[in-house]
Amino acid sequence: QVQLVESGGGLVQPGGSLTLSCAASGSIFRIIAMGWYRQAPGKQRELVATSNSGGGINYADSVKGRFTISRDNAANTVYLRMNSLKPEDTAVYYCNVRGYSSPREWDDYWGQGTQVTVSP
Repeated sequence: QVQLVESGGGLVQPGGSLTLSCAASGSIFRIIAMGWYRQAPGKQRELVATSNSGGGINYADSVKGRFTISRDNAANTVYLRMNSLKPEDTAVYYCNVRGYSSPREWDDYWGQGTQVTVSP
């Protein structure tokens, strides 16, 4: 059993900043990648940023230069620093961890989601 606990969402004005965090715990043998996705009302879930355990980082074009993903590997925690927030960043943000629960079996695990609202 793997649990992901997210925190850090909230209401912020345009141009403001927020930092999301997600801590993974439980029966995770090895993490392949950690990342963030978001889903706005009426839209499909989309990738925001991912960080794989080989050091590769990927951002959605819409957040490049504004968002920064980072990890604390010792604590199995991933962060998303969001600067210069725009109303179109409003969404529920989900943490994702791809990892092995055993030496041969991997899966995708999801957090419960945290609401980010950007509004004057």
